Amino acid sequence: MRERRVKEPIVSITHNQIEQLSIIEAINLLPIDDIIKEGDKVVITPNWVKVQPPYTATVVGPQTLRKLIQYVKSKKPEKIIIATGSGGDDTQKVFTAVGYDKIVKEEGVEFIDLNYGPYMELELGHEIIKTTKINKLLEELDVLISFTQLKQHEEATVSASIKNIALGWPPAEIHGFPKKSLGIHEDLHGFIISMAKKVAIDLAIVSLDKTMIGTGPSDGKAVNTEGLIIAATDPVAADAVGARLLGFLPQAVQYLYKLYVNGVGEADPKKMTIKGLTLEEAEKLFSKAAYGQEIVLDQNNVIKNIHGSQ
Repeated sequence: MRERRVKEPIVSITHNQIEQLSIIEAINLLPIDDIIKEGDKVVITPNWVKVQPPYTATVVGPQTLRKLIQYVKSKKPEKIIIATGSGGDDTQKVFTAVGYDKIVKEEGVEFIDLNYGPYMELELGHEIIKTTKINKLLEELDVLISFTQLKQHEEATVSASIKNIALGWPPAEIHGFPKKSLGIHEDLHGFIISMAKKVAIDLAIVSLDKTMIGTGPSDGKAVNTEGLIIAATDPVAADAVGARLLGFLPQAVQYLYKLYVNGVGEADPKKMTIKGLTLEEAEKLFSKAAYGQEIVLDQNNVIKNIHGSQ
């Protein structure tokens, strides 16, 4: 299968009151010209899990998606495709109800509902789901961008860039709504690991502009941390940083830790190149917004050991 364009785990953390500007700042801190090249077929998979407004932290903001599309256009790709498959509601319903249809039309990009074919067969090696049908777009794309909100999740612990792809790409036509018919949720962490090993994410963008705490992926509380963004060349690194802001070290999120141990990505911030805000600055911003006080894992310019202090 295709590998990530940039192997080095580079993470950028930015904060701007306007989410759209913060995303561009975060992307520009990465080696973006090595990720998106002229003539590429670029696929953006946004989190459209359910018909709920963006202020609930359930789905990404339409205007921020527009800004991302416009930025990718500036790199002169051959084609930009918005592609995802909702698990909570019919994708077309989310597409029109939240206003993504207007963005796609006005920006002149293509949209593909990944809940349907044409299909290819993807070998997973998962104990329950050894193979799955998946849209053939997977073998046609050059660059895959995951764009999602950060969420606490009732089964996955943390939902960010990796889970967005792992659950957004398997077709509901095959796995059912909400993609539980064939056993994904019987071993959700194992399934996410299997998908992450097969589907390379070139650019992971995780927005904390609206973060869901409590019961995710759609029934929690939205935290309003204006324009706090994580972007990375390595989705494991992006999600590990997001998890830290929620108070979780890597081993607290089973799929993240196993992907790290298996060498799929980096979960130890000490081995990442972090640009923009420091972890401590980001943790202070987020915790103050979420809990009314500063709660940090990494302080006084010291990054906590990957296995914690106890």
